Amino acid sequence: MKPVDDRSVHAGALTIRPYQESDREAWDAFVFACPQATFFHRVGWREILEGVFRHRTHYLVARRGEQIVGVLPLARVKSLLFGDALTSLPFAVYGGVAVIDPEATGALHQAAIVLGRELGVQHLELRNRETLESAWPHQDIYVTFRKTLLPEVEANMLAIPRKQRAVVRKGIQRNLRSEIDADTDRFFELYADNQHRHGTPPHSRRYFEALRRVFGQDCEVLTAVTPEGKPVASVLSFYFRDEVLPYYAGDVVEARGLSANDFKYWELMRRACERGIRVFDYGRSKLETGSFDFKKNWGFEPAALHYEYQLFSRDSVPQNNPTNPKYRAAIDLWRRLPRGVVNAVGPVLARHLG
Repeated sequence: MKPVDDRSVHAGALTIRPYQESDREAWDAFVFACPQATFFHRVGWREILEGVFRHRTHYLVARRGEQIVGVLPLARVKSLLFGDALTSLPFAVYGGVAVIDPEATGALHQAAIVLGRELGVQHLELRNRETLESAWPHQDIYVTFRKTLLPEVEANMLAIPRKQRAVVRKGIQRNLRSEIDADTDRFFELYADNQHRHGTPPHSRRYFEALRRVFGQDCEVLTAVTPEGKPVASVLSFYFRDEVLPYYAGDVVEARGLSANDFKYWELMRRACERGIRVFDYGRSKLETGSFDFKKNWGFEPAALHYEYQLFSRDSVPQNNPTNPKYRAAIDLWRRLPRGVVNAVGPVLARHLG
């Protein structure tokens, strides 16, 4: 059998082949122009996945002649604890194909199936925002929350339901302020503390530094501080076209009493409105969780995400998420470990939680 990287799959005039470094500029140009694409389709994620997490990527390109008409970013995450998967895309809430040619969808899916079988993974997972393969096994336990911002700042404040708006105003009345950070240092301390309290292995400081380096101004850190200058809550957000996606967050224990988390998201929304951003994407939540309720309280309506699978050597869709009962004991134990141990060991575990 030929190596995977030498393989090309043809469907009429359509050609599917592995990504080459010479595709880099054209890939990102296509992603920024393709309505179906997301921030996670940007080619910079390939550098993050391989350089930080050491996961082998398998990006696929669909072309008609010299024109890119579709892309499918894939990465293999192999773990003794969580199995062996080919996913689009690990550590991302969205993935799957981004195409401008309907024929490219099926061709890219077929190429991914062939690739998954050649690699010997247990399953293929595509994290779609819409149903693309209704006959495939699927998982519909996640939703996303997206809302179009109004052009005026005060109109966005008034669009927040009354009770939630009152909480936001409490943060403002406490004279909290938001600052845009030049690095990820303050964010990481708040993030790591938050992860520890929730019993979740944290990513490494190096990961967040890499996100800033690779994506530049499109990866932004906003930190909420008290009048005395103490950081109490922080959020790392991604910007893509005219959208903002708050993606990682952290806080101190007293943040809740200060309404600091509500304040930081309002400040992110306010600043996004002022710079002409049209869509606020609150990201993914699992149904019937605190995160789900928090976003609903802001007046955002959930939209189902459609994660679709091909199962090669397993008989059911994986449930690798913290609400799975079999992980509860591990989560409780993690909360009791010393912070130094958590920060040292956590990233080793987190790299397999894609």
